[in-house]
Amino acid sequence: MKTYRRLLVLLFATALAFSPITRAADALPININTATAAQIAEALDGVGTVRAAAIVLLRDQMGGFTRVDQLLDVSGIGAATLERIRSSIVLE
Repeated sequence: MKTYRRLLVLLFATALAFSPITRAADALPININTATAAQIAEALDGVGTVRAAAIVLLRDQMGGFTRVDQLLDVSGIGAATLERIRSSIVLE
């Protein structure tokens, strides 16, 4: 029975260590002025690869973000999404 419990604990710990939630939490906050599209997509809830690429494109066109609210100019990012991800973003 002890071996069974140890195995369950080990499996649970392994699953938790490799879960997307844990990896995303470890990456926060993210600097959207320096991050790649892949890093942005992984770190921000509700932002996939297409939106992340649009963020990088807008960043490059503007020479960098000065306010988080400028993300509202990215197609597919509305007020609800912005409020959900705001605390995960830094501008440096």
